[in-house]
Amino acid sequence: MALIRWEPTREVDTLQSEVNRVFDAFFGNGSGATRQRRWVPAMDLVETDEQLVLRADLPGLRKEDVELEVKDGVLTVSGERKAEHEEKSEGFYRVERSFGRFSRSMTVPNGIDAESITADFGDGVLEVRIPKPAERKPHRIAIGGGGAAALDGSATETTEA
Repeated sequence: MALIRWEPTREVDTLQSEVNRVFDAFFGNGSGATRQRRWVPAMDLVETDEQLVLRADLPGLRKEDVELEVKDGVLTVSGERKAEHEEKSEGFYRVERSFGRFSRSMTVPNGIDAESITADFGDGVLEVRIPKPAERKPHRIAIGGGGAAALDGSATETTEA
C-alpha cells in the first residue's frame, strides 16, 4: 500500500536544499535571517485492526492553522507555521527553527468513506483516524423462484366464468 505519493520535484528540491546547505556551511554564505528552510513536519502512520491512525507533530500551531482534505483518494495535511518576529534590539547569531507553509499527502485505501474520518488536535499533535473499509468479500446471491415457476408449467391457471 502506497502511503505517500511520489513527487519527483520534491526529491529534486530536497537534493537542492542539501547542496545549498553544504555550500552555505562550507563558505559561510547567508545568515540565519536570510536563509529560509522548508519545514516538513514529522508524521507517523499506524495500522490497527479497525483503522489507520496518522499522527503529525505540529509544535507551535493551533488547529486553525491546519487544514485536512480528502480528494481523489489522497489525504492532504497542510498549514503554516508563522515566523516569530524578533525584536530589533535583540541580535540573532543563528536561527535554526524552520517556518512557512507545509503540505504532506498520503493515499488512502479504496473504499474509504471520507465522512467517517475524524481528527483531533492537542498539545501540538494532530491525530487523524481513518476507518478501514469493510473487506470486500464475494457475496452469494440466492436464486429465488419468482419467475422460474412459469417455466416449469407449475403456474396456476385462471379460469373465466
